Amino acid sequence: MPRLTEQEKQEIVRFLEADKPLPDKYRFLLFGDRREVELVWNGKTAEVCNIVLPFQTIEQVDEPRVEKPRMDANTRESEGDIGVHSRSSAVEDQVPLFDFRGRQLKGWTNKLIWGDNKLILPSLKSGPLRAEIEAQGGLKLIYIDPPFDVGADFSMDIEIGDGGDTFTKKPGILEEIACRDTWGKGADSFIAMIYERLVLMRDLLAENGSIYVHCDWRVNSYIRLALDEVFGTDSARNSIVWKRTTAHSDPGRYGIIDDTLYSYSKTRNKWTWNNPTASFEEWYVERYYRYIDERTGRRFMSRDITAPAHGRSTGVYEWKGK
Repeated sequence: MPRLTEQEKQEIVRFLEADKPLPDKYRFLLFGDRREVELVWNGKTAEVCNIVLPFQTIEQVDEPRVEKPRMDANTRESEGDIGVHSRSSAVEDQVPLFDFRGRQLKGWTNKLIWGDNKLILPSLKSGPLRAEIEAQGGLKLIYIDPPFDVGADFSMDIEIGDGGDTFTKKPGILEEIACRDTWGKGADSFIAMIYERLVLMRDLLAENGSIYVHCDWRVNSYIRLALDEVFGTDSARNSIVWKRTTAHSDPGRYGIIDDTLYSYSKTRNKWTWNNPTASFEEWYVERYYRYIDERTGRRFMSRDITAPAHGRSTGVYEWKGK
């Protein structure tokens, strides 16, 4: 511990006699904290929730939907049997997990747990499911999409089946309260909320696990600093820009067209990476790449290179005589 000057000692005594908290500089002088940069907010604490509660089955997540022959009453298996002849090869690989109806037989996968993740995370971390999770290699990936701002519309359109029908899910009372409480006391309450959950998620991840956090311009600076403190700056893998819409102008400012996904690993030198490449689906190609180059035969998309102003046709310019 570094030696204190007489003036510093006297100042500490004055604060103690006045029953006032010591300035932050003495935390480093007295306790030798090596961190050069730290995120500080009102009410910051290293304590996290450690309660372990049993899970109540609210939702049953069945097998992935696949194309498979319909079974009539004469070919349907009994509940004790595992489907065999009626399944496609994609489902046959998962036969030990599901019964003939597609209901999961056992295991910790495919669980949709409804509740406050502040309570769910420590229950997963220290509860009876932890041993089963570790036996399967541990938790390798976490993705979270925390609330961005109070007052936002948390309704969502949910697609039903393949016919394109949708219905709008309105937020429930618990969802409205949760989001309101998160922001009701300002930025410090949001940071406290996300920080505690990030600590629990870090402890739950496998050593080669990763976490992805989706945020937007309202909170990405807070979340980046919280992630740096919990996982360490050396564990930052990527800052991914998700371009959500085409270029446009917003009244009085530049257009907001993207969100951010932060990618961090549990440790700085070991993480799981699968190259995320996939081919476009045929309907997507037909809809968006419907033009074909006469010389090369390759498809291409026709898009604007700039956006018109709101409600007017300005912003359109002549290029190569067109």
